[in-house]
Amino acid sequence: MADPRRPPSPRRAEALAGTLLALPALILMWLMLLGPAVAVGLLSLTDWNFGEPQIRFAGLDNYEEMWGDRVFWISLRNTVIYVGISVPATVMLGLLAAVAIESVGPKLRGFYRAAYFLPVASTLLAMALVWEFMFHPSVGFVNQVFRALGLPTADWLQNPDTALFALAAIGVWQNLGLAMVLFMAGLKAIPPDLYEALAMDGADGTWERFRRVTWPMLGPALVFVVAITAIRSFQVFDTVQVLTEGGPSKSTEVLLFTMVQQGFTFLRSAYGAAITMVFLLLTLAITLAQTVILDRRAHYG
Repeated sequence: MADPRRPPSPRRAEALAGTLLALPALILMWLMLLGPAVAVGLLSLTDWNFGEPQIRFAGLDNYEEMWGDRVFWISLRNTVIYVGISVPATVMLGLLAAVAIESVGPKLRGFYRAAYFLPVASTLLAMALVWEFMFHPSVGFVNQVFRALGLPTADWLQNPDTALFALAAIGVWQNLGLAMVLFMAGLKAIPPDLYEALAMDGADGTWERFRRVTWPMLGPALVFVVAITAIRSFQVFDTVQVLTEGGPSKSTEVLLFTMVQQGFTFLRSAYGAAITMVFLLLTLAITLAQTVILDRRAHYG
């Protein structure tokens, strides 16, 4: 039996101090992240609708209903298409913008950096008015450019074939500045010695510098940009709510919009919680897959 008057060993004291120091972070994590997620998961196993005085355990009934819900599958398909368009386009354009801005002088560099980052800091609900005008079928800037180039025009936000692509373009515009800033941070971290060593080997062309030094050294930044862009794309809701309300013919209905409709408009809280759980699991699975796949190819110097 341990003597209570004997001081604890250094290893035990270190473990106790570590636990006490980590305890506030663990409490905050449970209160703000894990706790609400567990509560939503438990709510999805009930039949509770907002305002009802009683709540009953329903097992997997909400998930079985979701499996046969045509609107849920449409919203899931639209979300996947939206992410599949916006993430590659944002990453590619963000990288091009970062490389282009790094090649200009320091005076113009600050201006371009602020101009590209402005959409990230702006309120998208206010900017939606601008985009509604931009995509207007008769006086919108997009159709004016298409007419000038001799290309076919469309009612972009009211045509089921083009509405989702128009919203994806707005998403790319909104996330481009964040991707650019993250890539610029990655470019700053590349040691200039690598470019000098490449020049001594006789490969000093722009493409060779990018292919053999810039692109491999941007691995960690690329991993983070893809992950954060995918998460933000999965969270698309405000442009759908303001510009299309899921239409026309549910061509722009995404998972978060369906969840809000079920949980707050139709007051089906338990069913909305079940959709939220699917949304959380998909986001977690895709983010982990992207991180693992890209992390294997990332070069950490």
